[in-house]
Amino acid sequence: MHFLTHEHIQTLRAEFGTPVYVYDQKQLETAAREVLAFPNAYGLTARYAMKALPTAAIVQILSGRGLHIDASSGFEAERALLAGVPPERIQISAQELPLNLKGLVERGVLFNACSLEQLEAYGRLFPGREVSVRINPGLGTGHNNRTNTGGPASSFGIWHEHLDRVRALQGQLDLRITRMHTHIGSGGDPQAWKHCARLSLSIAARLPEVVRLNLGGGFKVGRMPDETSANLAEIGNALLDDFRDFAKAHGRELHLEIEPGTYLVARAGAIVANVNDVVDTGDGGYTFAKVDTGMTEFLRPNLYGAQHPISIFPADPRAARDEIDVLIAGHCCESGDMLTPAPGDPEGLAPRRLKRPVIGDSIVIGGAGAYCSGLAASHYNSFPQAPEVLLTPNGDFRLIRRRQTLEQILSNELPGG
Repeated sequence: MHFLTHEHIQTLRAEFGTPVYVYDQKQLETAAREVLAFPNAYGLTARYAMKALPTAAIVQILSGRGLHIDASSGFEAERALLAGVPPERIQISAQELPLNLKGLVERGVLFNACSLEQLEAYGRLFPGREVSVRINPGLGTGHNNRTNTGGPASSFGIWHEHLDRVRALQGQLDLRITRMHTHIGSGGDPQAWKHCARLSLSIAARLPEVVRLNLGGGFKVGRMPDETSANLAEIGNALLDDFRDFAKAHGRELHLEIEPGTYLVARAGAIVANVNDVVDTGDGGYTFAKVDTGMTEFLRPNLYGAQHPISIFPADPRAARDEIDVLIAGHCCESGDMLTPAPGDPEGLAPRRLKRPVIGDSIVIGGAGAYCSGLAASHYNSFPQAPEVLLTPNGDFRLIRRRQTLEQILSNELPGG
């Protein structure tokens, strides 16, 4: 599942080397239109969860199509500002309270308090101001515990049974809680979203000044051929009656917010790499293709046992090749740097049926727009960050992040002894 032709790959290798990330602007824009068409009863704000891929050019493309920004740290908020996003279109939802929170809020950035401590800190800085609170509604639907951001096993947000403590802090600090946020994790089941929305609406009913409800992101994207993606229209339509019923019961027409990351960028990205070596472990063993990428660009398999489509492109496209079972090994001196783990099991191995690899071939990893460049084991084994390239609608490639140099990696180090 990728958008690159053999000609594209040859051009990328010649102009930018390997490994290289490449993003398809057309697919980014298509995904933005789909998200902005999410059904809603009383208005919609869609935020791009920029942690998925924070590169400035990507943020600018999505912001320019009408998306607001969900920032997961003060640093991400600063990056969004530097990319030209207006401050009032950025909201911070962070595990770590930003050290520069006061300055960011004074510039117009919105804040979503994700714990009682954060709510109190914000209130002491800005008594009498509006604020959002993130509530853990007691449910999560992530595909594994590492992507599940709701329920009792998640530290994200204020546990729903602590709402009285929220109300007490609100009164003590003269805050106006006008926005509420929940996030249940990756999923595509409309009924799970509906259940979470009902839980969230029941909590919003106890916060009488709330006029916006943010249901977060985590819309499932199918990267592999046998995986299905979330149907945004189906999910959105499943929520309409609940928002309308809430308005009738409480006299508040809640504005809906969502904040997808993966859905916007995953399918628009790929990694192009080179086959450096081919080794085997004898009869009853495995054949390994060693490539010049790995956890330094592509950590998801190592973390989650995540599955991505992988194709081998022979250096000579006319060469006839049979298919064999192959394991793809990354370039790090790390036994866990495997690009073909068993599904959901980063410690297991699952060979792929691919064209017989030969040194000098290209491999293309699809579905690599989300949580690849943005979630990488940067500088492990002192490998520099790979460049990022944009495939523009007119078919040209544009460099949007240069390949890092060793001098840049070392620039902040000081001599010892």
